[in-house]
Amino acid sequence: MRTLCTDLTTTTPGTEVTLEGWVHRRRELARVTFLVLRDRSGLAQVVLPAGTDVPPEETVVRVTGTATANAQAPGGVEVTGAVVEPLTEPAATPPVELWRPTLDASLPTLLDHAPVLWRHPAQRARWELAAASLRGFRATLDGLGFTEIATPKFVESATESGANVFAVDYFGRPAYLAQSPQFYKQQLVGVFERVYEVGPVFRAEPHDTVRHLAEYRSLDVELGFIRDHRDVLAVLREVLAGMVAAVASGGDAVARTGARLPVVPAEIPVVHFAEALELVGAPADEPDLAPEHERALGAWALAEHGSDFLAVEGYPMAKRPFYTHPWTGGFEARSARTSTTEATNSFDLLFRGLELVTGGQRLHRASAYDEALRARGEDPADYASYLQAFRHGMPPHGGFAIGLERWVGRLVEATNVREVTLFPRDLHRLSP
Repeated sequence: MRTLCTDLTTTTPGTEVTLEGWVHRRRELARVTFLVLRDRSGLAQVVLPAGTDVPPEETVVRVTGTATANAQAPGGVEVTGAVVEPLTEPAATPPVELWRPTLDASLPTLLDHAPVLWRHPAQRARWELAAASLRGFRATLDGLGFTEIATPKFVESATESGANVFAVDYFGRPAYLAQSPQFYKQQLVGVFERVYEVGPVFRAEPHDTVRHLAEYRSLDVELGFIRDHRDVLAVLREVLAGMVAAVASGGDAVARTGARLPVVPAEIPVVHFAEALELVGAPADEPDLAPEHERALGAWALAEHGSDFLAVEGYPMAKRPFYTHPWTGGFEARSARTSTTEATNSFDLLFRGLELVTGGQRLHRASAYDEALRARGEDPADYASYLQAFRHGMPPHGGFAIGLERWVGRLVEATNVREVTLFPRDLHRLSP
């Protein structure tokens, strides 16, 4: 029976054990040879006679020997009297030394050799943060009565804008890779009331920046019978708290990455978009927040509210999709510059000065959709399959979407979202 490296620490000394994993490091001394074995759980030390022929680092091996107490060994237990059996041919030398505590590799090297360099314990821990976040996301929503759904990734029309969709040949017909599950998750509110999905979304982003990807993991949520977008924000707060709790209890990944876990406040601070423009000294007619505005607002939220999170609500309709509900809130303009004309019941959530979440209330009346589409010069008939749910009765509803890679990137304070993405797809990269 196989023993995992971390289980070795609780094995009774004198017990015969079998470990399987990768040769993490070899150290040849005058009187003894050390082999450090790595598996999914961690590291274990194996003691061999001097001069033992140990396979190269990263070779997959089976080690059979005796668990022996040694205070100097990891966890206080090592393997002695061992026999090492290679399970593959000798491994090629990796691009960098994976046994070193930190992964000293440039971003191009990291991306070009991703299948190998993700093996580094500190690098692998970054995705372990993502996996723990997903567990917390799902567990929180399951506890709130949500149903997990799975929606198509081939779609007949653009969800948000035709400017950044990937067109594909679908058996001789034009189709697109889904920019989001937005249309489907709204329709399924009419079935389950509360739904969520974890899946890839595709954006033909022409931007070669540290925050944009052509494919990323989106954590989508939609819920019915809401009053306005503040109800959506309240659910988002619970989800974030659940994700942080799951990461905190998810083993030693936080320590291995040096991640700084945020404290999710009982109530996330909120400012109106018009007020946000004032705070950063931007013109009153700006339709969106620039990255430097987001960073300034993040610093303001931390200084003013002690919060890593800030919600900006009331974005102009010009920067929101056609299905966004007009503003119904009670924001009082503090000056002539803070007009709420054309504002919406929508928000962005900033996490440490970076947009992490977009959400809000949607239109739910069929007549409102007809009006919104015609105002944009579009024919509602082109959206017939989407709009049928609304013509058969839909509750007031709204939702949000979290970018998983951005979330993990801010946890570890990565300078580029690609550093925490398993196999990034962007303007230039289609492999590995």
